[in-house]
Amino acid sequence: QVQLVESGGGLVQAGGSLRLSCAASGSIFTSDVMGWYRQAPGKQRELVATVTYSGNTNYTNYKDSVKGRFTISRDNGKNTMYLEMNSLKPEDTAVYYCNLRNDYRPRNYWGQGTQVTVSS
Repeated sequence: QVQLVESGGGLVQAGGSLRLSCAASGSIFTSDVMGWYRQAPGKQRELVATVTYSGNTNYTNYKDSVKGRFTISRDNGKNTMYLEMNSLKPEDTAVYYCNLRNDYRPRNYWGQGTQVTVSS
């Protein structure tokens, strides 16, 4: 069993920054893929970024609209994932969810979500 707890959301003006954290507890494997998703009101949940650890390297993947503004990172020693969000835009407003899954094991876990609101 895995528990994921997000923190760091809040209200920020356009152009501002926020840093989200996701603390994972339970049975965590370095082969787990961790990621951030978001869901805006009336829209489907969408992938924001993922980070995969392999061969002592973190491989990252980003949604096109956040490239260059958001940075995902992962501290395997602390079982914690981060999302540094800069140059925030009103369209980034959403509930952000932490996700952990594994391509080799039947694992797919979600956090409870943290609200990010960007005012114009």
